Amino acid sequence: MRSQATTSDSELRSKAETIYRLLVEEYGQPTWRLHYDPVSELVLTFLSQNTSDVNSHRSFEQLKARYPTWEAVIAAPTEELADTIRSGGLADIKAPRIWGALQRIQEERGEFNLHFLTDLPLEEAKQWLTSLKGIGPKSAAIVLLFCFGRPLFPVDTHVFRISHRLGFVSPKTSREQTQTVWEALVSADLYYPLHLNLITHGRRVCKAGNPLCAICVLQSHCDWYIGTLANP
Repeated sequence: MRSQATTSDSELRSKAETIYRLLVEEYGQPTWRLHYDPVSELVLTFLSQNTSDVNSHRSFEQLKARYPTWEAVIAAPTEELADTIRSGGLADIKAPRIWGALQRIQEERGEFNLHFLTDLPLEEAKQWLTSLKGIGPKSAAIVLLFCFGRPLFPVDTHVFRISHRLGFVSPKTSREQTQTVWEALVSADLYYPLHLNLITHGRRVCKAGNPLCAICVLQSHCDWYIGTLANP
């Protein structure tokens, strides 16, 4: 595999723009939209940790069906909350974290509303979110990008895997460092569509165990393919 250290910044930026363009040609151009209100998005990020999208959304719907308001969630025993979200996995860890985050929002804001994050400087908004137990840089980036359109590039398992295979980061690079790399390589207006298209590509083609390299539109730009399969 070609070392990232031997590739200039301008080459990496050009490659990143090419990846963006090819993915748009393959999957279309996602446009920013509000998926969930910010508090719901925050709760969903807790539920999505270490599980599939199917399981996390199922547990989220079960939570919303049982508790009509966020007030009802924090009024419930955490053991009951854990049983409600059991299908999402790690319920005994996630339940107290969700409860704690909602309790803090209510205590600090007087309501279940995170729109104050829009007015905070970006670093302060990130710091506030990551001060919640169980919320790391990726989860904070998801809330800020998806709910407020703020310029952050979340790195989930799909983005992380593809970033390594394409040669943008080394195997020792952390997810947080990978986020910084992408934010430096592409303009902020590309964060949202590129993030979503990388996830789609990871689910459909660049899979963890059995990547479908033969049909991959990024094949000729993939360091892993070139170094491992094209030149065995």
